[in-house]
Amino acid sequence: MKKKSIKTARSKTPDARHVYESPLVGRNASRDMSELFSMHRRALTWRRIWVALAEAQHEMGLPVSVAQLKSLRASMSNVDLKAAREHEKKLRHDVMAHVHAFGDQAPSARGILHLGATSMDIVDNADLILMREAMVIIRDWLVSTVAALADRAREFRQLPCLGFTHYQPAQLTTVGKRVTLWCADFARDLEEIDRRIRELRFRGIRGATGTQASFLSLFNGNAAKVQKLERLVARKLGFDECEPVVGQTYSRKIDAHIVAALANIAAGAHKFANDIRLLANLKEIEEPFGKSQIGSSAMAYKRNPMLCERATGLARFVISLAQSGFQNAAEQWLERTLDDSSNKRLLIPEAFLATDGILQIVTHVARGFVVYPNVIRARIDAELPFMATEDILMQAVAAGGDRQDLHERIRIHSQAAAAEVKHCGRPNDLLARLKADPAFGGVKIDRLMKPESFTGLSANQVDSFLKGTIAPLLRRHRGTSRRDPEISV
Repeated sequence: MKKKSIKTARSKTPDARHVYESPLVGRNASRDMSELFSMHRRALTWRRIWVALAEAQHEMGLPVSVAQLKSLRASMSNVDLKAAREHEKKLRHDVMAHVHAFGDQAPSARGILHLGATSMDIVDNADLILMREAMVIIRDWLVSTVAALADRAREFRQLPCLGFTHYQPAQLTTVGKRVTLWCADFARDLEEIDRRIRELRFRGIRGATGTQASFLSLFNGNAAKVQKLERLVARKLGFDECEPVVGQTYSRKIDAHIVAALANIAAGAHKFANDIRLLANLKEIEEPFGKSQIGSSAMAYKRNPMLCERATGLARFVISLAQSGFQNAAEQWLERTLDDSSNKRLLIPEAFLATDGILQIVTHVARGFVVYPNVIRARIDAELPFMATEDILMQAVAAGGDRQDLHERIRIHSQAAAAEVKHCGRPNDLLARLKADPAFGGVKIDRLMKPESFTGLSANQVDSFLKGTIAPLLRRHRGTSRRDPEISV
């Protein structure tokens, strides 16, 4: 009885509660990106291509009637995935399963559906359409991210903070200047995605091995008509150009380049999120934190940077996917093999879904990260005395002191002050030691201790960057939608 019960349960349609759901959809990606890579949208895009091909064939005088076109158009949006699955069980071919499902809904057009085409005339071109639409969403997120970071850089252009190299205290910079480093990376990514969208071409309507032999036969050897048909289909689907040459598939280097561009975005997001995590540890900057948010189940006082941690984890995933894209390109034997297909079904959607989720987080954090100027100033005060010693030395020499003697005195005082900090946990008392040394009596030390004097051209660099790089970039994207993150968990 037990075995029968299990068999019966498995024969039913799976309950969604008992089926794996990708966290990319359930916890990270936006609704737009999730819907874009749904099976329904994929099938609908295939149908758009079939209809465009039939329309072009009608316009070119092939035996496709107006009535057949009307039938296809009327049924195009009524995608029956269940029917397609039933056909695929018998046919073991997903494209032909959808041809049959579409033909069932438009029986008068069954005979001309997919006329002259091979599967990749449909699948590859659909993949290009979906990737182009996905890149538009990614572009919108990048515009939102760049705009948010530009605003924050402007807001904190003059606020001094301690700079770090090797994660050790270095010269001062400003919070705004540090934000420009993040912003510049995303601006580069935006320009790259723009280029990928702009340069993406239609695979073309090329047939089984890319020779267009089947279409040449349809037009009784008239090559000009074959080329015109292809241009018509491409334009109906929003492309001005086709790939110059293809085998059965377009070069998988196209996928590799696009996924590499997403991995580049992920790398910049990883750096941004890690920087926020480091600064959160220093209590200088924190990601937005909800009023009722719990940082730890055990330690109630904690404010863990969970969003930035999630972004770094997703970023590592996207970076790792870049390798698959290049392997698919390397493994395409002669005119094509099929081993890329199962990989692409995972690679392309998941690379976009994860990048979409990353940029939602980045945009949210960029707009709302919290800066704590008093903590930042306290850290400056702890380190600035060491940084000011060169100016103190120069002024003491100008007041008549011996440079070598003064240098040695500063070295001894600095080491003693550092020992107080490191070994005893006391505040940095270097300034007090120098003030008490008669050799520095002619130096007005307190006047030198203005953090703004040690940030160099930071504020000017922020202004130049925003004016010269970001303003023109955002002007070019004036009509781009600014996206609002959907951070639900």
